[in-house]
Amino acid sequence: MPENEETEQPVEEPQGTDPAPEEDGSDAEPFDEARAKKAISKKNAEAKALRDRLKEAEPLLAELQRLKDAEKSESERLTDQLTAAQERADKATRAAVASKVEALAARDFADPEDAVGSLDLTAFVDEDGVIDTAAIKDALADLLKRKPHWARPDEGGPRRPVPDRTQGSSGNGNRSPSDPGEQFAGLLTQVLRGR
Repeated sequence: MPENEETEQPVEEPQGTDPAPEEDGSDAEPFDEARAKKAISKKNAEAKALRDRLKEAEPLLAELQRLKDAEKSESERLTDQLTAAQERADKATRAAVASKVEALAARDFADPEDAVGSLDLTAFVDEDGVIDTAAIKDALADLLKRKPHWARPDEGGPRRPVPDRTQGSSGNGNRSPSDPGEQFAGLLTQVLRGR
């Protein structure tokens, strides 16, 4: 076994810019530019012909679909209409529930849309499409417990006065002038009188 290991060494191929042609007896054809251009133009012509056939077939396909739709039974058409109506009703119900949640959340939430986005709106509608207002109120109260920073700021607490810069005196009992030059002159006059 050790003798086999010594005889199996990797063969390094010479590194050159062009690989040497293999001389295994096969006839490799040289690149013919004219023949390649001819083959490409032939394939382009075939592709154009297929695109043209597709354009001719599209109106026929649309007509076939129209005929298939016309052949549908009355019950299939009614089923399709019922499905579309049910989707519209579901969408309207979701919008109504979202509006109800937003209206109820407006009292306690700084941004009522936060409540709409974080609650599962489908949980507040029964099979008949009636909105459960009590369940919404409970869910909103629970949401405020979990996220108290979403609550509306308390407006019933003590109010801080709004500062008014025109009030007060300038040291000599008069209102201070708004011109900085006059303010500086008044201050300089007070300093000189105080000497």
